Amino acid sequence: MVLAVAALGGCRKQTGPAQAAPQAMPVRTVEVVLSPVPQTSEYVATIKSRRSATMQPQVDGRLTAIHVRSGDHVKAGQALMNIDPLHQQATVDSQKATERQKKAVLDYNTSEYGRQKKLFDAGITSRDVYEQADQAYENAKADYESAVALRKTQEEQLAYYTIRAPFDGVVGDIPVHVGDYVSATTMLTTVDENKDLEAYIYVPTERATQLRQGLEVDLTDTNGKLLEKTSIDFLSPQVDSTVQGVLVKAPVHSSLEVLRTAQLVKARIVWTTQPMATVPVLAVSRLGGQSFVYVARQQGSGFIASQIPVTLGDTVGNSYAVSNGLSAGDKVIVSSTQFLVNGMPVMLLGS
Repeated sequence: MVLAVAALGGCRKQTGPAQAAPQAMPVRTVEVVLSPVPQTSEYVATIKSRRSATMQPQVDGRLTAIHVRSGDHVKAGQALMNIDPLHQQATVDSQKATERQKKAVLDYNTSEYGRQKKLFDAGITSRDVYEQADQAYENAKADYESAVALRKTQEEQLAYYTIRAPFDGVVGDIPVHVGDYVSATTMLTTVDENKDLEAYIYVPTERATQLRQGLEVDLTDTNGKLLEKTSIDFLSPQVDSTVQGVLVKAPVHSSLEVLRTAQLVKARIVWTTQPMATVPVLAVSRLGGQSFVYVARQQGSGFIASQIPVTLGDTVGNSYAVSNGLSAGDKVIVSSTQFLVNGMPVMLLGS
């Protein structure tokens, strides 16, 4: 009996108080405010120069010299290439000889006309002889002027055998080589003036009604780094049937080190700006493809973590725009989110 009483007393000593409620997780929160968020669409843009020339010869022949390399900066009038001019030079030389011959005939007929005029004025020679001299002079003069004009034309043609830069710019690819036979259809190279650039953007036709001059355009690289802010200054009146899009242009003022002709960049067109809820990127979690945040909800005298699905929009700095799921004033939890579960008690450390 003594042992039984002792055993019963031992059991009573081991029975403790009821289990304590779970301890609240200390968290930090930020209050949701409505911020102006741009509504945007992103497209691929091509940078083009307003002054870009494709160099093609105006004469046929073999290339005898290439004076530049791809990427060289050239001045207006600088020689880029030479085409063999021997045949044309022979034509010019022949025409010069013809011109000299016509000049000699003109000089003789000028002298003869002057002599016959004096004789006619003195009554020594007849009018017929005088008029024949006059006609011979006029014919010789016309022949000489024709020869001069033809010689100048041939010399101008000779100038085409030297390909020159039409303006200051940068030489593009040079697909030809010394010794190649070229014609008027041969592309020799390009010269692009790397200033007064424009971004060419094709916007899908379903957005055409929203297009207007002055819309903001953000040009970014493939990593999202902002290269330049600009705006639309040209809207095509037609739809490009090949891409089913409307061409818009925006001026680009970045230097050669930032943007180059024919470069592809991303163009983000800002359609409008409207107030939306924003939350820090670190506050957003994802589960099964669904994005959600934890919001601190009042429960009795304390708070609990409430898991709220959200629909995310574009990023704004280090925050996400939220188009659905949150309201202004909600307290979004921004710390220890990886340890939270829906309905867990939380203790607010700060806002």
